[in-house]
Amino acid sequence: MADPLIPTVDLSPFTKNDEDGKKKAMEVITKACSEYGFFQIVNHGVPINLLQRALELSKVFFEYPSDEKLKSSPASNAPLPAGYNTQPQQSPDKNEYLLMFPPGSTFNVFPQNPPDFKRVLEDVFSKLTETGLLVETIVNQCLGLPPNFLKGYNHDRSWDFMVALRYFPATESENNGLTEHEDSNCISLVFQDEAGGLEVRKDGEWIPVIPAKGTLVVNISDVIQVIQHHLFFFVIKVT
Repeated sequence: MADPLIPTVDLSPFTKNDEDGKKKAMEVITKACSEYGFFQIVNHGVPINLLQRALELSKVFFEYPSDEKLKSSPASNAPLPAGYNTQPQQSPDKNEYLLMFPPGSTFNVFPQNPPDFKRVLEDVFSKLTETGLLVETIVNQCLGLPPNFLKGYNHDRSWDFMVALRYFPATESENNGLTEHEDSNCISLVFQDEAGGLEVRKDGEWIPVIPAKGTLVVNISDVIQVIQHHLFFFVIKVT
């Protein structure tokens, strides 16, 4: 089940033209954004088995020896390190990751192994893009902005990116996967494995976001905060 502390929204009314369901969902989203800065979604259109397969293959890839993973290192001309990378040794963030731009981007560097990994990543990216555009439209309405305002503001989708992250196990001296932060884009979609670790700060307290099968977490990021003069807000960390 989804975490009862974190608002959860069923997106199916938006694909079934259920006007009453849409209205109720938007009320929940508006309240969730103003109180938490994020919410969870179900029936979002991304196949659960596809998300699970992406997690499985990601785990396989990250278990490979370093020399195998480094074959997918980013190109020097990439605007972001598309491909495999790790955080600098001195960084307080402790993770390794695989980053990609939209399918077809010349900056993408995909691993050769596992063999099906590239196709699954591209399929997940495409499905998440469809869901992200729907959420963007819904949030645009919740904000009371002119029609398609966020779509026009964020019209260049070539800079959208997706990241598979593996956080290293805690040690006696370090217990932090990703430090407290705010995302600097419009909207982020997060899918966790069973280990969890995502937390959100509300009223000065950190609230864990419990993983739930097939549930995506929607983060309302800095751009929308600025548009709304920080009426909508969120701070997250991963432990």
